[in-house]
Amino acid sequence: MKTSSETLERNRIPRNQQNDYTQESAAERRAFIKENTGTTLSHVAHYSVDPATLPGNIENFTGVAQVPIGIAGPLRITGEHARGEFYVPLATTEGTLISSYNRGMRLLTECGGVTTTVLDDAMQRAPVFMFDNALQSREFGAWIEENFDEIRQKAESTTHIGKLRNIQQFAVGPLRYLRFNYLTGDAAGQNMAGKATFVACEWIKSVYPLHPSYFLTGNTDTDKKHSHLNMILGRGKRVVAEAVLRGDLLEQVMHITAADLSRTREVQMAGAFIAGSSNNGAHSANAIAALFIATGQDVANVAESHSAITYTRQLENGDFYWSITLPSLIVATYGGGTGLATQRECLEVLGCYGRGKVEKFAEICAAVVLAGEISLVSAILHGDWVSAHEKLGRNRP
Repeated sequence: MKTSSETLERNRIPRNQQNDYTQESAAERRAFIKENTGTTLSHVAHYSVDPATLPGNIENFTGVAQVPIGIAGPLRITGEHARGEFYVPLATTEGTLISSYNRGMRLLTECGGVTTTVLDDAMQRAPVFMFDNALQSREFGAWIEENFDEIRQKAESTTHIGKLRNIQQFAVGPLRYLRFNYLTGDAAGQNMAGKATFVACEWIKSVYPLHPSYFLTGNTDTDKKHSHLNMILGRGKRVVAEAVLRGDLLEQVMHITAADLSRTREVQMAGAFIAGSSNNGAHSANAIAALFIATGQDVANVAESHSAITYTRQLENGDFYWSITLPSLIVATYGGGTGLATQRECLEVLGCYGRGKVEKFAEICAAVVLAGEISLVSAILHGDWVSAHEKLGRNRP
């Protein structure tokens, strides 16, 4: 019969306590996997990245997942930050995606390009403080407003980049939800906001007379989850891409008319309403996921970043206005995975690596999303959607 200690014994993944980010440690873990699962990680073992560059990005490094990267473009953008023609790296395993985006970019560029604008920028951490009753919660909320300057000083003491912009409040019974909004420079800023808010909350708890308990997140920051709160208030970058599609080029390139698009958008709006969708467009997640993987973004942020509001209008001259607003695009050009070897190269292709580039990258993301929206809707209208996938999207044994 096994003893208690024997029952709890685990077959532990190998780790080197002195230096775990080496070729030898990775090889030891691959050997461990082969011994315990029978699988040889021969392709996972082939990579150019130096394991010594990975602390802070991954634990138990064993190898790499190689995702194919294709290039689409050129895409002409006239934005506040992104200006010129761009060749866009997209990482995907979905056949037809690159070709589809390439077609949308061709139409947009021939029509004069995409206009882009960043409207807002804030990253949140949202603690909740707990009281005995609603009156205590209300009085606490007033105190927060009166002492905002001191709270801001405590929060900003943890970072030389982050700036606490404002604190929004939501009351539920004896609970007071606070939504701290930060400017975070060229970083996405979730960890930055978390650390700053923790220090601020500890100070609040220590000096407020009732010394209330709190959770660092009460879920109104909606970290890596879609929410309509983000659609209204924003999270990360709120960015718009818009263009006027010439009627003659719509027919030449997409083989459809502005009137066709107008009728389709009416139907899609009704369908999105029925579904209660966070997106009344077609498939912004495709562009965002492919860009995120290629450029070292936190891919889980696609859950928030894919939300989109499409607005279109048929013009009297036969042209077609199309805009897409991304209210919660969470991107970075510095920190996180952006500095890793292949991810940095892809950002450099766009001229977006490093400090002072995040607004430019956000505008490029929105413009790429718009290209994909136009291409997919046009393909559905003209009947190319299924045939294109049959031709380019079949990879079956």
